[in-house]
Amino acid sequence: MIKFDNIHKSFGANQVLRGVDLTLERGQSMVIIGGSGTGKSVLIKTVLGLITPDIGKIYVDGQDVTQAKRDNFLSQFGMLFQGGALFDSMPVWQNVAFRLQRGHLKRPKAEAREIAIEKLRRVGLAPDVADRLPAELSGGMQKRVSLARAIAAEPEIIFFDEPTTGLDPIMSRVINELIREIVVEMGVTAMTITHDMTSVQTIADKVAMLHGGVIQWCGTRDDMAHSGDPHVDQFVHGRAKGPIETLC
Repeated sequence: MIKFDNIHKSFGANQVLRGVDLTLERGQSMVIIGGSGTGKSVLIKTVLGLITPDIGKIYVDGQDVTQAKRDNFLSQFGMLFQGGALFDSMPVWQNVAFRLQRGHLKRPKAEAREIAIEKLRRVGLAPDVADRLPAELSGGMQKRVSLARAIAAEPEIIFFDEPTTGLDPIMSRVINELIREIVVEMGVTAMTITHDMTSVQTIADKVAMLHGGVIQWCGTRDDMAHSGDPHVDQFVHGRAKGPIETLC
């Protein structure tokens, strides 16, 4: 469904991606792990066309992303942003139905609201949440609203950017399990970037480690524990000493 072919990207003298090769199969949940600043978010932005690689090609469902018609192309994607990225001035239902009120996906207001309430129910929120403002909700509820928005337009591909950031361990587990349920239920292709190994264990079918601008290792979730790669081993176990340098 998504193929990265020799992706390079530099920002001035900072060479972030140095030849990324990675394939996500249709319906697969891939989790990208790696330290801060290794280029995980840059990978997502290159797929969406927000960043153009210096070298290499990206294909979505066999199509070169640089040749795609933007509206139709972007309608394939849903996104759960790291900070939620809800619009403070809009009630919850309008946040969820944001894409359903614009462009070629536009629905009548009543229909968009009905879909929003249905998606809120899917993530475990009652209909009475629909007319509240994001500021009136807890962090966990805001994350659920963001997830409802990500699935509102029935996307084929969903990106999850650090989905448990800012949540306590209990709510993190709830969100991880909810993401896994939705990915399986909808049959979407999912790409998650995270530092949270609990998220990896819950969400992933396959895991890829981005380090030094390349995919250092890629394998199944179960293979990760005995990958044989010292970078993966250090990251998974959170060791200060190892081939991944730490800055103090």
